Amino acid sequence: MGIHRLNHAVLYVSDLDRSVAFYRDVLGFRRVPMTPEGFDGAAFLQAPGSTNDHDLGLFAIGAGAGRSTAGRATVGLYHLAWEVDTLDELAATARRLAGAGALVGTSDHGTTKSLYGQDPDGLEFEVVWLVPADRLDDSALAARTRIGRLDLAAEVRRYGGDTRGGVGISVPA
Repeated sequence: MGIHRLNHAVLYVSDLDRSVAFYRDVLGFRRVPMTPEGFDGAAFLQAPGSTNDHDLGLFAIGAGAGRSTAGRATVGLYHLAWEVDTLDELAATARRLAGAGALVGTSDHGTTKSLYGQDPDGLEFEVVWLVPADRLDDSALAARTRIGRLDLAAEVRRYGGDTRGGVGISVPA
């Protein structure tokens, strides 16, 4: 069997405490006690409901570090994407991101409904809700080839705010 999912990501950050606070307060991650003894320049975080040992590692490289130029002046990672279970949770995440000044966009990709954010160092990420396999229809599948404007209220009316996303796709049916 080959690779079947992303287990964790590690990011370089300029201010460890600021980044931990952002991922904790805005996205709900919790710090897990696994930083090696005597090494205070790292933190390991677990996403809510995750069964991973950790989902995110943060390594501080200092306040003098410049923002990432990946995709603008250098090659590099564009973003990571985290999945939420319901559209209600996506809406709550949108409110928290907006409140933190970190929401930089939204998109409707047909089969996925997405928020885009930036952490305090300008590292980009996506938070996504996946249409469950049994709710995919021709219009959702056709919309995968374009990026539309996300109307979250309309998606809640269409699918229900508490409908579990990804069932049959990323979550076993």
